Amino acid sequence: MTDNSDHTPNEGTPAGGDQNTDVRELADVPSVEVISRAAVMLMSSAAEKLGLSDPDPESSPHLDLDEARRVITALAGLVTASIEYLGPHAGPIREGLQALQRAFREASSHPDEPGKGPGEKYTGPVY
Repeated sequence: MTDNSDHTPNEGTPAGGDQNTDVRELADVPSVEVISRAAVMLMSSAAEKLGLSDPDPESSPHLDLDEARRVITALAGLVTASIEYLGPHAGPIREGLQALQRAFREASSHPDEPGKGPGEKYTGPVY
């Protein structure tokens, strides 16, 4: 017979461990911090997919405008839906989103019309 004490079922929760530990810790995090962290993750992903982490974004191996469009649109939806809860974080997050929308337009060989770019159905046109 084998000892199952090292077995980790259910995505990393040790057997016999308290499965509610992660939930309780997340419950202690204020909602504004959860929303802000999600926004920062989406911003970082969009920047990578726009090639902005490379010296020459146009030749970046990470450049993927289709993926960037999806992430920017998700970010716009999150920001629009949660703007009233972000308090002083709202301005910088909104500015970051607009910068990504502009960077997307600049990276596109055939830019979308104002109001048709990624996330602009939620934020309005970005010029």
